[in-house]
Amino acid sequence: MINQLIAKMLPYFPERIVWVFSKRYISGQYISDALAESRKLNQQGVLVTVDLLGEYITNLEEANSYKRQYIELIERFTAEKIDGNFSVKPSMFGLLLDSEACYHNLYELVEVAETCNSFIQIDMEDSLCTSIEIEIFRRLKVEFPTRVGLAVQAYMHRTLDDLKSLVDLNHAGAPLNFRLCKGIYIEDAKLAYKGHQEIRDHYLEDLRFMLMNGMYPGIATHDKYLIDKAYEIVDELNVPKNRYEFQMLYGVTPQLRKSIVDRGHKLRVYVPYGKQWFGYSTRRLKENPAMVWHILKALFVRN
Repeated sequence: MINQLIAKMLPYFPERIVWVFSKRYISGQYISDALAESRKLNQQGVLVTVDLLGEYITNLEEANSYKRQYIELIERFTAEKIDGNFSVKPSMFGLLLDSEACYHNLYELVEVAETCNSFIQIDMEDSLCTSIEIEIFRRLKVEFPTRVGLAVQAYMHRTLDDLKSLVDLNHAGAPLNFRLCKGIYIEDAKLAYKGHQEIRDHYLEDLRFMLMNGMYPGIATHDKYLIDKAYEIVDELNVPKNRYEFQMLYGVTPQLRKSIVDRGHKLRVYVPYGKQWFGYSTRRLKENPAMVWHILKALFVRN
């Protein structure tokens, strides 16, 4: 209860206090920070997906600014031969202002990724964005069959139906690529499952559907129960290790991450960076209030 209370209060703390927590979850504020941390992860046998922090802009000039920064990011990371790809939030590119402008902004990014022989993963945001993001993904997948993927959230009632609706885009040479996560946004019970085990059950249902239909899932979770169940499912279905991967957030459960790599599974870490770190950090804490202990330890205990 104390952890949850502090987690709710943290957005009202001074930023210098919140940064004590944030630096555990964020590679830094600059592209050079993200490069350095991504290189370290690659040396550990871990892939990356890099995310420039920011979302929910108020004008399209901000979208153009983010687009320019992402183009620099893609070109620099590929030039320096970082083994990874790039995650984008459509709300950064005008999704809720002008969905067509958002589509064209993302089109340019995927086009750059194709030129650089790379890949763009579209993050899933809250329920206001879901249908529009799926439609934009569909359009981009048709244009760039091997260069774009989508995140989906297991706690949403609609997710399995959404997966079924996209099956027509799945092809052997260009399988649908999904990051499967539980879901973090606060949604109404009419839209999202609320029970802890209930969400787990639907996560595994979605994962099984993807694997049985030849899709490529990114099994994005830090829940050891789900990871162990995923092992069971890929063994049961005899899925080759090149047809899926595990994914985790930067700075979270490093020992569990290592155990996945040690077992010979592909693993990708989501590496966020940027000056818009405050909102990302406070959401992470609300998702995992147990992290309050690490903040207090960092504040009062010297290593």
